[in-house]
Amino acid sequence: MKFPEELKYTKEHEWIRLDGDVAYIGITDYAQEQLGDIVFVDVPSIGEKLEAGEVFGTIEVVKTISDLFLPVAGEVLEQNETLEEKPELVNQDPYGAGWIIKIKPAADADFDSLLDDKEYKKTVNE
Repeated sequence: MKFPEELKYTKEHEWIRLDGDVAYIGITDYAQEQLGDIVFVDVPSIGEKLEAGEVFGTIEVVKTISDLFLPVAGEVLEQNETLEEKPELVNQDPYGAGWIIKIKPAADADFDSLLDDKEYKKTVNE
């Protein structure tokens, strides 16, 4: 399992990568491995504003549906439409082509409350 250093993580197994004033969000390699084969990803409408910790969608595997939690407050700018036809990309490339949404973080978005790669690695090894 890999945990890229440039990402921040949540205890709920989401990752976030800031790219200018846009942030990409997805689930971690650990999360996709624990879930198994992903068959459907459901995300909010573009323009929806959410708070940190709010559910921003669901991810469905063969036997269950899991909530997805927003790492920081922000406005949904885009959803990865490729996942509609190929949800398995989340399993195959969780930190790349398998990203789930892009958001514009709120002005007061608290990135410091998120875990770095080393802290997240400790969380999944407990």
